[in-house]
Order: sequence, then structure tokens, then C-alpha cells
Amino acid sequence: MKLNADLGESYGHWQFDADSDIMPYIDMANVACGGHAGDPTVMHKTIELAAEHNVLIGAHPSYPDLQGFGRRSMRVPPNELMLIIQAQMATLDGLAKCQGKEVSYVKPHGALYNDMMADKAVRNVVFSAVSGFYCNLPLVVQASTENETLRIEARERDITLIFEAFSDRLYLDSGLLTPRSHPRAVLNANDAVEQARRLIQRNEVITESGAILPIFADTICVHGDTPEAMHTVKKIRELLQ
Repeated sequence: MKLNADLGESYGHWQFDADSDIMPYIDMANVACGGHAGDPTVMHKTIELAAEHNVLIGAHPSYPDLQGFGRRSMRVPPNELMLIIQAQMATLDGLAKCQGKEVSYVKPHGALYNDMMADKAVRNVVFSAVSGFYCNLPLVVQASTENETLRIEARERDITLIFEAFSDRLYLDSGLLTPRSHPRAVLNANDAVEQARRLIQRNEVITESGAILPIFADTICVHGDTPEAMHTVKKIRELLQ
């Protein structure tokens, strides 16, 4: 099981400086590519940092929502949204190629990710963006009890899926993530490490209601913008080793 984190989420004068601390502990870096964060300078530096630590580079596109950090759902016509996603993928891909590096996968960000998992119409747009890109990139989706259904949908578009679980987010009984408006939506460091331990050792999480939910994932995500992300990443790396 691999460890991934959302990084490169600075923009202009707003700088988030934990990337260099987190990068050595992860396997996959989901790099913001302009929709919710990540200007060209930040993307260049994040690509450089990932390459230095032999970390896979992933495109992390979102709704075009800098003000809301990509965490607000938006009504965008399907064809327009598809091109918005591809434009972000292409930007990161082009900057990576300028350094002799390559993008290895795609993982939507924030509200786009959540909408993709909850709404088949949005998922179809994301699938169209990924399958219509000039090269075949795997797509990260949320692991749930619907893994096989998602595999069938993706196979029809010739898309390979990477199933992801979250260490630091509270799960609903449905297998989706608790909305961030919920006071316990983001777990503290100790709870996040315990949830990661369950995922690694037992392939399960405990939901908001206390139910045990089976989760079979290829990778675990830690959100790099949480105050305790460094502690969480270190502890999960120890568990994986």
C-alpha cells in the first residue's frame, strides 16, 4: 500500500511550507495544477521536489475555484468541465516534461472528487477527461464497497483505477466522506494514525455511527494542509514499513 498527500497547494503570496517536510515520507504527490491552488512557480518547485525524493507525480485538478480552495461544488457544463480538467492536467504535464519528468496519474481534488464519487454524471465527465487525454493515465478514486462497479465503468473507457482510502477523514456508513461542515470531518492526528492502522492491518474503518466498514485500497491519503500532517505522515510511514 502506498502513501499519498495533496501538495503544491501554495499560490502567489499565500505559501504553505510543509511540502519539503512531507515529501520524503510519501510515495505519491498529488500536485495542485491551478484550479484550486498551484501557480506555475509552485508547480515547478513541487515537481522538482518530488523528483528529488523519487515520488510519483500526480495531477490534482479541481473545479476552477481559487477562492474556495476547490471545496465548493460548481455547476459547470459537462464539455466545459472536461476541458477545464484536461487543461489543468496538461499544464502540470507540460511543466513536468520541461524538467524531463512525467505525470504518473490523476486524482481530482476536493468537491470535484466528492462529486465524482457521489454523482455518476460528474464521474462520466471526469472519466471522459482522463480517457480523452493524449496519454493513458490511471485515475485515483475513493475505495468503497462499490470498487467492482467502478472498475467496470472505468474498463469501458480503458481507464485503470487506483483505489484510495483516507487516514484523516471521518467516513459515513455509505462509504463516502463526512462533509467538511461536520465538526469531526477531519480527524486529529492520533485518530488518523489509528484509522490508517486499521486500513493497513484490517482493511476497514469505523464510521461516524460506529459501524465497521470494509475498505480495500491501494493507497492511503494524508491531507498536507492539516496542522498535524507531518506527525501523521511519519507515523503512517512507520506502519507501512
